[in-house]
Amino acid sequence: MATIGFIGLGNMGGPMAANLVKGGHTVQGFDLSAEAVARLTGAGAKGCASAGEAASGVEVVISMLPAGKHVRDLYQGSGGLLASVAKGTLLVDSSTIDADTTRAVAAEADKAGCPMIDAPVSGGVAGAEAGKLIFMVGGETGPVEQARPILDMMGRAVFHAGPAGAGQVAKMCNNMLLAISMIGTSEAINLGIAEGLDPKALSEIMQQSSGGNWVLNGYNPHPDAMDGTPASRGYTGGFGTALMLKDLGLAMEAALKDGKATPLGALARTIYTLHDAAGNGHKDFSSVIEFLQHGGRPSQ
Repeated sequence: MATIGFIGLGNMGGPMAANLVKGGHTVQGFDLSAEAVARLTGAGAKGCASAGEAASGVEVVISMLPAGKHVRDLYQGSGGLLASVAKGTLLVDSSTIDADTTRAVAAEADKAGCPMIDAPVSGGVAGAEAGKLIFMVGGETGPVEQARPILDMMGRAVFHAGPAGAGQVAKMCNNMLLAISMIGTSEAINLGIAEGLDPKALSEIMQQSSGGNWVLNGYNPHPDAMDGTPASRGYTGGFGTALMLKDLGLAMEAALKDGKATPLGALARTIYTLHDAAGNGHKDFSSVIEFLQHGGRPSQ
């Protein structure tokens, strides 16, 4: 078992770190929220007063932060972990950020003598709590294999996508497709309801037909169609609209840089931008069905 520093104990990081404690690892956790640190301490970890303290004397550092600027600051800026952690410490960043930032920070980590991989996740809060996340990993084979047993304790699958930044690219592409699928599924269900069909019956038909997709199989956006989904509990406890909008922004920035046509991705970003602006950023991204149902206006 390893001693692990975990930095970023929010809705995703907190449950991930708690699963490492359950698995028998020694975890030192830090977050800007004292409440988040206290929750992890209650789960059996050591709470720390700073990121530097959390990363002191550990074999592995895992970070789960909101954006690229936070990752840069943690490792290179005022946080300065690259200047303080012991050489050979394995660095695992599970934040969802742009691939260029990931590559730049990984290159600096390599100069500092610390192998670094990017390991963003799919599965939402429910997946983090259940230890069933999907890890999309970028980095050299050696560090990836070193991290795999630890990632396995937090997830159900680990995919090595390629060199540094590849995990971020895979996550970006996956979530762009997911957003498009959610919008398309929501449109079909709304149209069926308007024409007199039961949403559950229609969903079951489409699930077994050529329109079948991941959303219909386990993440139906209609509250009456499937038990155990965010839709069935008021669009809570899932993957927030604001987070989906962030990921779509990363995808569109990459598409612009690479000169690739992503018209459906761009349209999905516009729809989620409007949905977020209508006050739905805190709701699960499947709540876009309500936005579409009301003609692009806030639900009443």
